Amino acid sequence: MHPAFLRRRGALATLGALALCALPLSTAHAQAFPNGQPIKVLIGVPAGGTQDVLTRAIAQEVRDSLGPVIIDNRSGAAGRIAVDAVKTAAPDGHTLLLGTAGMMTMFPSAYKNLSYDPIKDFQPIVNAARFELALVVNKDVPANTLPEFIAWARSQGDKVSFASYGAGTPSHFLGEMLNRAAGLKMVHVPYRGSTPARQDVMGGQIPVYFDTVGGAQQMLPSGRIKVLATSGEKRSPLMPALPSFVEGGYKDVVATAWFAYYAPLKTPKPVVDKLRAEFTRAVNSREVRQQLLANGMYPVADDANALVKTMREDTARWGTIMKAVNFQAND
Repeated sequence: MHPAFLRRRGALATLGALALCALPLSTAHAQAFPNGQPIKVLIGVPAGGTQDVLTRAIAQEVRDSLGPVIIDNRSGAAGRIAVDAVKTAAPDGHTLLLGTAGMMTMFPSAYKNLSYDPIKDFQPIVNAARFELALVVNKDVPANTLPEFIAWARSQGDKVSFASYGAGTPSHFLGEMLNRAAGLKMVHVPYRGSTPARQDVMGGQIPVYFDTVGGAQQMLPSGRIKVLATSGEKRSPLMPALPSFVEGGYKDVVATAWFAYYAPLKTPKPVVDKLRAEFTRAVNSREVRQQLLANGMYPVADDANALVKTMREDTARWGTIMKAVNFQAND
């Protein structure tokens, strides 16, 4: 073979190797995804809640295309520990956040020194599920209807405490909205997630809890609680026998919330696109939809643009409510 040809071939090979070495890190990440490592989803509450149910259902559906998806419960600071961990995680698609309406639309108004910007610091993947909330009381509370509860709570003044699954969450502000609308003086007691709050309302340590409809459904068979109303604009199709607060005469007591998945901001577009396609397919699957409905959640599968629109609208709405009740969370 002619020596000049060999020299040209060697030069081309060297240039090719240099070009591969010069590929941006984001391209290398995109080419390696998924790379056999598990995808870790950080959840900001203790294990056992509806967020785990949702993520396990999706994990089962995407395991053949994306590999294993595992749950990492990082409770504490009302979920902000999980958010901060994902914000600073390697942007390779293997660390995701299950963001809640509280984390992503309420906390910007609730905390003066929030360490993240929900829109600027993350890549939205998909809004997976929506849910309503319910007024749950311990079985010993002397009320079986919403009007009876309002009358009883009024008679007790500030001696009635209500639990939420976290300060600055829809659970918290549903209680505050009912206080304002009905002239009540219930005292808020924040919990670190839904599981301990459910345990205490069933055990009688606290008389009132504003839970998700799915959580309320899970507690009913115990016979230790009563559910008196739900928070949608209309009756919940999951609990059609119960009135909404609106139906009970409290037109401004409306609260719905959602769960959405996010990746770190600099995650490469091909990786985000693959995650979005597979998670959306999972949410739309018959198996996942059935599991969500059975646990009090409605499948959504909104794309990134719709999710960001929801985030902006909800941030404005919850901000107005917090200002009205003069709420400021402790950093």
